[in-house]
Amino acid sequence: MNVIKLQNIAVMGGELALAWADGEESYLGFELLRKGCPCAACQGEPDVTGMVVVPQVVHTERSFQLLRHEMIGGYAIQFFWADGHSSGIYSFDYLRKLAS
Repeated sequence: MNVIKLQNIAVMGGELALAWADGEESYLGFELLRKGCPCAACQGEPDVTGMVVVPQVVHTERSFQLLRHEMIGGYAIQFFWADGHSSGIYSFDYLRKLAS
């Protein structure tokens, strides 16, 4: 199993630049990050029958304004958006997939 490691993270204008330990770099726009939020409030979650109930998410201009980010252990990043949303935990693997 290959573990993805992040070496550096930087905010550049309206996107996030990620430098990975394997030499790869990823650039993710804030809108892509926010619309790709993996939390249950954005992507849905299974009900008691296993059916995924996907909520209707409404974005505003503030939804795409990144206030700050925090590392979660050595495996993920949590983003804090100007609209108050912050429940998404983006694993490094998920961020690499978003960038491709």
